[in-house]
Parts: sequence; structure tokens; C-alpha cells
Amino acid sequence: MSDQPPAWFTSAVATPAGTGQVEVDDVPIVYRTWGEPGGPGVLLVHGGAAHARWWDHVAPLLVEGSRRVVAVDLSGHGDSGRAPSYDLDRWAAELRGVIGAAGLGERPTLIGHSMGGFVTLTAALRHGEELAGAVAVDSPVRERSPEERAARQRRAFGPARVHTDRDALLARFRTVPEQDGDLPWVHRHIAEHSIRAVDGGWSWKFDPKIFGGIGLTPGELGRPGCRIALFRAEYGLVPADMGEMVVDRMGRAAPVVEIPGAGHHVMIDQPLALVTALRTLLADWEHSVPVVAPAF
Repeated sequence: MSDQPPAWFTSAVATPAGTGQVEVDDVPIVYRTWGEPGGPGVLLVHGGAAHARWWDHVAPLLVEGSRRVVAVDLSGHGDSGRAPSYDLDRWAAELRGVIGAAGLGERPTLIGHSMGGFVTLTAALRHGEELAGAVAVDSPVRERSPEERAARQRRAFGPARVHTDRDALLARFRTVPEQDGDLPWVHRHIAEHSIRAVDGGWSWKFDPKIFGGIGLTPGELGRPGCRIALFRAEYGLVPADMGEMVVDRMGRAAPVVEIPGAGHHVMIDQPLALVTALRTLLADWEHSVPVVAPAF
């Protein structure tokens, strides 16, 4: 595989993005924007220890017609501020704050990857009537998230350290879980935006305290007030039976979409397949009437 990025990727990451900031519970929350304000809106939510720029090569490809696309840095991630503590409800409230500030129009769609899918589903459960839909991308609903388990087992995300050699720190960038087939130019772009300059050198942007309890368990699921969809990677962390369990608990009208050949970090190894699936789903949701699943 060539290390040189293809034209579609170069064009996407070169697409000008706006930036904005809103305070939620006294913490500044930073976001990036594409498309004109007003909607229909899409809000992209990154995974644990990630950041908004994981979506740089995906977001511009979702801007079709009048659609507005926004990617957020949750608190403790990216360029947003750090909070005293973290949980899914805090992050769901941050999504609500960004929706109100970023020109996403009425009833936007949330799309979250991994831990971001837990935040997305939590937002759908708490205030789904304010949303058009919620999409969780390879988000394993179980006792602990993959990022939290890696942190607790000290396999990744250790205490923040300052590194004097920027290139050496970039070379240490790894996804959790690691996977084969990552596109090198996507991997490199994300790594370059995962570090910040600090006194004495360079450090990762995320706050190590984010892993206090970021999983979503089956018992916390219920019927949301909006449409939902589940995307699972063929070689990811959501087996077919888990997807069926989530759909059973959240409403049988929800589709489960598999991304062929993808590992957990779909936007790094199969970004165009992810874009195609999201475009198709968004076009359908924007031009169809929701099917209400019966309650039992």
C-alpha cells in the first residue's frame, strides 16, 4: 500500500473548516464545522482518547446539499477544556450545547464512534425527541469500553508525560485496539493532531482521567425518542448477536449495518465504505417517515 494519500483524501482534509466554542458546565467545548448553518445537521462524536480531527477526511464528504456537519472535541479530549470528572451524561450534555451553538438546525443526527457511540445513544435516551436520529459506529455495549479496559490494564493511556522529541512521540501513536489495514496517511494525519506543545516538549491531548467509567451496559438501554442505527465493523468489537441485543432493547425498527472488511476504527481502514453507508442512511432518514417500533 502506498504511503502517499489519494486525491480524495488530500482534497477532503484541505476543505476549509470553521471552528467554534461553547461553554458547558464551565468547560470550553471546541468544535469544527463544514457547510452552511441551518441544517439538516449532523454532529460527529469521536471515541475515547480521540478528538474531532479523526473525522477531517469524513466530514467534508457528508456535506451534501444544505447539510451542515460538525465534529466535536468532548471535554478531556482534543482542544476542549478538562472537567473535574467525566461520564456519559456530561458528554451528552456537551452535545446538546454544541447543537445549540453550531447552527445544526432543528433535530440534527448524531453519529458516534466507539465511546462516542455510547455518548450518542445516551443523548438519544435522554433527549431523543430533539434529534432526527442517532448512529452508533462499532460501539460494544457491555460492562467496559475497549479504551477503559486498556487503561485499567495499563496497556495504553498511561499518566500524561512530556516528551522532548515530537517525532518520537508521533511514532508512538497507536489505536486501541490495534488493527491491520490502517491507511497510513489517515493514521499519520490523526496522530499529528493528537499531540500538543507543552512546557518542556510535547504531550498527548487527552486527559488520562477520562477512563473513570465510560461504558454503556445493556441494562441502561431503552427506547429512545428518535430513530437509531447501529453500524458494526466486520472485524470490529460488535459481534452480530450484540447488535441484535441492542436492537431488541432499543427498538426493532433500528437497522444494523455491517461495514465489510473494516476493523474497529472504521474511519482509518475503510473510510469510503463508512462514508457511503452514512450518506445512504442520512439520505433515507431525511426523506422518509420514521417507523415506530411497537412497545412490549
